[in-house]
Amino acid sequence: MKRIIAAAALLALAACGKDEAPPPAPVTPTPQVIPDAKPEAKAPEAPKAEAPKADPNKELASRVKRALEDVKLVGIDASAADGKVTLWGTTSTDDERKRAASIAAKVDGVKSVDNQLKVVKGS
Repeated sequence: MKRIIAAAALLALAACGKDEAPPPAPVTPTPQVIPDAKPEAKAPEAPKAEAPKADPNKELASRVKRALEDVKLVGIDASAADGKVTLWGTTSTDDERKRAASIAAKVDGVKSVDNQLKVVKGS
């Protein structure tokens, strides 16, 4: 019995003499169980309103005006209906009047040109 007490005392003394703390026990991660996420109920979406379609007649008239402005023929207005373009306004010469009609006729989508331009000297 003396031997057991002596061995226990030696072990106790040996344990007390250490300056270091025992290393922490390794931690093993435990798998987490994530519950299935339930989708939130949403109100039904209203059908998206389509953007109003551009008026093809206005688009054609606008293209004709740009074509005339590109060649420095300004002050001429244009309207369109189903491919028929009408030119309004004034020019200073008959050549400008004819040139405007010719340029308008070359714009994509123009089927005919009604030239209502008036020649006014000094305009």
